[in-house]
Amino acid sequence: MHPKEFRKTKNGTGHFTHLSLKNSEIFVGIDFSTQQKINEILTNKNNDCFVLYPSENSINLNEKSIDSSKKNKVLFLIDSTWPCSRAMLKASPNIDKLPKVSFTHTKRSRFIFKEQPQEYCLSTMESTLCVLELLNKHQIEEISSDALQSFLKPFHKMVVYQTAYA
Repeated sequence: MHPKEFRKTKNGTGHFTHLSLKNSEIFVGIDFSTQQKINEILTNKNNDCFVLYPSENSINLNEKSIDSSKKNKVLFLIDSTWPCSRAMLKASPNIDKLPKVSFTHTKRSRFIFKEQPQEYCLSTMESTLCVLELLNKHQIEEISSDALQSFLKPFHKMVVYQTAYA
């Protein structure tokens, strides 16, 4: 999580995402190349690590699974603006060198009080839901349809709250 996002406790979708995922951690910073805990995760031979970030070579989860081994799947999510996320990857070659995953969707962001740079851009929490749905489809995760449908409930409540005071 970019330090600027970390300070946004009232509308930070990265915070909501973390609170909604039992097995998640937040790391705050820009350069994670010497972050000990991250490097332990990356070098653990029991882990297959990926970063959610669109690129020409990214694995599109709509088309392909990342489940090629019995290792733990670790997915790094970057919670930041697009320009800052690029800077974070550039400053963190340990994460930038990971295989990138992406997805395609037809959803529009419900983060209506925050301008997105492109129509296809979603908040961290909305993107996470798309990924969870696809990991479920590939049987990498086993999340009930009720849990998936209610995943964005805190996000939607936050949007209603924020727009009421806009």
